[in-house]
Amino acid sequence: MTGLKIAIVVGEESGDQLGFKLMHALKASAGTDVAFSGVGGRRMTEEGMESLFPLHDVAVMGVTAVIGRLPTIIRRVHGAVDAIVREDPDILVIIDSPDFTHAVAKRVRRRLPDLPIVDYVSPSVWAWRSGRARKMRAYVDHILALLPFEPEVHRKLGGPPCTYVGHPLTERLDALTPNQAELAERNASDGPLLVLPGSRRSVAERMLPVFRATIQRIAGTREIIMPTVPALQDWLRDEVAGWDQPVRLVLGDDEKFAEFRRARAALVCSGTSSLELALAGVPMIVGYRVPPFESLFVPLVRVPSIVLPNLILGENAIPEFLHGPCRPEILAPALTQIIAETPKRQHQVEAFKTLRLKMETGDETPSQRSARIVLEVLHEKTGR
Repeated sequence: MTGLKIAIVVGEESGDQLGFKLMHALKASAGTDVAFSGVGGRRMTEEGMESLFPLHDVAVMGVTAVIGRLPTIIRRVHGAVDAIVREDPDILVIIDSPDFTHAVAKRVRRRLPDLPIVDYVSPSVWAWRSGRARKMRAYVDHILALLPFEPEVHRKLGGPPCTYVGHPLTERLDALTPNQAELAERNASDGPLLVLPGSRRSVAERMLPVFRATIQRIAGTREIIMPTVPALQDWLRDEVAGWDQPVRLVLGDDEKFAEFRRARAALVCSGTSSLELALAGVPMIVGYRVPPFESLFVPLVRVPSIVLPNLILGENAIPEFLHGPCRPEILAPALTQIIAETPKRQHQVEAFKTLRLKMETGDETPSQRSARIVLEVLHEKTGR
């Protein structure tokens, strides 16, 4: 096989993380030289791609932010499409950020109808706008899913072929598994309590007052640990300085996972943190409030839970308190129930063992499995 040209387009930092691992796995398994083009961040650049433009041009979150950046995003969509068509790669992989990457894929398909296109990370068609699944068949040849229930969802909705490749966190299970000493700390009735108000300041500003009032009702002398990110560190340090209980901030995945391995329980807003905690075996409750404008879209969400572990398990093992019920007087008793040695706590512990089994990927890492399927789709569509 002669060298391959692979275009990869991502729209935010989490996609850059998936993208560079995929690039590494493709180079290891392609059996030939691979040249990459497209849109990526720092990690993909280090792996050998020259991005068409800085990722922060399109890496925006939330309805309001997208509207404010819309002219730039539209310009970057058309620029990416033109560049991909000029490059005429052997295959295009789009990664997450569907508002941006799918806009690119649709236009590329119209101009290069025979180009295979793979979508790495399924849009949340199981939560809202389910009609997107069937529409994707027009411009996506295969979906690489991070969640084990997604292939069946796409089958039922008439979406493209979809394969579960595994969540990136399954590559970190060793770092999330407590040793005997850490397990002993977790099992102690006075073990540490984690508080995770969100990694984006807009979210943390909404959730921190609610979480503070909740902790004041129950914590006593218990150690309170708050994982955070460098961008929020100074702000959070000032915010928690006035709490009745001392709060210890920790930075980086290594420190965060070390605290997960010994924590007694957690109070967390929705997001990837709930899946990290579940894989670490930490009982938790979830509280979340959306800003007033985005609350208008809440009725459009058709899903039994917003908590990833609950969706994977197919049951609401983790109590979640959204919007109105997300109040200290409701959160505090629920959190007390999973801090104490109760049937509710034990049910979560057992459910998290099942979660690990459901998310297994065998001998391949998610990146290796994804690379294999990308190359299989390429061969099926082009014979290469």
